[in-house]
Amino acid sequence: MAVALTVMLLSPAVAGAAPIQAARPNPEAELKKLTQEAAAINKNYRGQVQSLEETRVQASKATTNAKSLRRALANAETDVVRFAQTAYMGGALDDDNLLSFQGNANLALGQAATMSYLASRRATQLNRVKDLIKRAKAAEKSADAKIVKLKKDIADLKRQRVRIEGLLAKYGFQTPSGSGGLTPRTITMRNLVLQNFPMPYNYGCLRPGDPGDHGSGRACDFMMSAGGSVPTEEAMDRGNRLAQWAIDNGNRLGVMYIIWQQKYYDVRTGAGWKMMSNRGGNTANHIDHVHISMF
Repeated sequence: MAVALTVMLLSPAVAGAAPIQAARPNPEAELKKLTQEAAAINKNYRGQVQSLEETRVQASKATTNAKSLRRALANAETDVVRFAQTAYMGGALDDDNLLSFQGNANLALGQAATMSYLASRRATQLNRVKDLIKRAKAAEKSADAKIVKLKKDIADLKRQRVRIEGLLAKYGFQTPSGSGGLTPRTITMRNLVLQNFPMPYNYGCLRPGDPGDHGSGRACDFMMSAGGSVPTEEAMDRGNRLAQWAIDNGNRLGVMYIIWQQKYYDVRTGAGWKMMSNRGGNTANHIDHVHISMF
């Protein structure tokens, strides 16, 4: 009887949806493999390709969300099984016994309250399982779509290899020189920016230990506000002008990509401005500074 009740509680007909297929490929393993491919492309193309990193971040978030919902669904199903066992052990309440007060009346009333509580719990648990099944399926579908897009982006960049390698050859490879730890191209860009734009909130370029362009002396952040705050209208205008200046002079100076206001402009992909997903704050989203990376 307990088994029958458990089956009823977990039945797709009762839950309103079919269980998630167990044979689904492992998205975490697929994402790990694609992340390694993306890292190799970033290395070959002389720095993080922003469109590729954006898709990888989205795929990672979607995969993590799907995994979390699968875990929550498994826990909910376990709770339903425990509920079924509890309901069975409590037994059924006989109305005649309750009305005639045969046996212990307090026990009968307590049993009635318990059965009422369990009935309420049953509805709550079933609704929770239905909701989790729906959300888990949607999350897995989203994760699969993001992984497919990551595969496509990797394939597209590989197809553009000849054009991108032409850009890399055009600008050549520079190593940091002097005590400042910046490449000559980065020094030129920085000096021109400081000549043309006031920097009341300062700027930063070299970041020792950083695995990206700041660590290799090929990037600068030009701050448009202090303390991670949203820039004023005047500072926003200055940031817009600086970002456009970097685009207009990029071919001459060797600008590789720009990030500003949660958008990126990557010369290697030639795709124009693209939105960046939320990275968790004004500084991480480049709301408060213009980032310029050099070839």
